[in-house]
Amino acid sequence: MAHRKADVDIDDEDQFYDEAEAAAPVAELEAALAAKTADVRALLSRGNVAAALQTALNEPVYGGRDVDSIKERTLQLVMEALAATRPADIAGVVAELRPGQLDVLLKYVYGGMARPDLFNSALLLSWHEKAYEVGGLGAIVRVLTDRRAV
Repeated sequence: MAHRKADVDIDDEDQFYDEAEAAAPVAELEAALAAKTADVRALLSRGNVAAALQTALNEPVYGGRDVDSIKERTLQLVMEALAATRPADIAGVVAELRPGQLDVLLKYVYGGMARPDLFNSALLLSWHEKAYEVGGLGAIVRVLTDRRAV
């Protein structure tokens, strides 16, 4: 189309790429995930579920298609921490989370709900209920409107 002088497709939401949020090199992310996995599993084995979940939620992996396997393994790690929590303790664990961690928790809960064949939806709904009680509607809106996916 010769009549166009400006590239109007550059502002397309689906093509958006923020260089400031670009993922770190895959090797660094792999090493960080291995260390995080070891820390979370050590905390879970000692029965400290709240600290394990906080560790799993810290520094979530955002990025493109080249880190999909890392994002999937991180989701598995968070789900492992969620499943290790007794239902009676969920409210206390959620109350200990910082607001940013609560938003990341909701992202992982929604990610788990998107895969009902892999994760327990009833458990995820319990976590969602308690997260909503603490974070309110604002936490849900922040998660749903955030471009960055975990």
